[in-house]
Amino acid sequence: NKLKEAAEKKIEISDKRLQYLPVATRGSVLYFCIVELSYISWMYNTSLQQFLGLFDWSIENAPKAQLPKQRVENIIEKLTFKVYQYISRGLFEKDKISYLLMIVLKIMQTSKVLTPGDVG
Repeated sequence: NKLKEAAEKKIEISDKRLQYLPVATRGSVLYFCIVELSYISWMYNTSLQQFLGLFDWSIENAPKAQLPKQRVENIIEKLTFKVYQYISRGLFEKDKISYLLMIVLKIMQTSKVLTPGDVG
């Protein structure tokens, strides 16, 4: 009986984890865009710890929702804006449009709107 309950809980947890996968995907897209900023200038370095602080802040401050799908959308929206805003403050004016373009293209690639061939 306990094994059956554990198996059911495992499936339930796995399903919930998969619902939040888009948040992790967007987080990785944003983080690697930040990392790639160092190709523009070596001064643009942000630690993983800084990014995780923004990630955690976004989860805590995104509007709550009854449906997990809406909660995920809220977190993604809050995360994307917060990271963009935070990183943009430290960029030279001439590099801000490049950063924005990097983010937009990577998001479109992960959303399958663009293929790597379209961008590369």
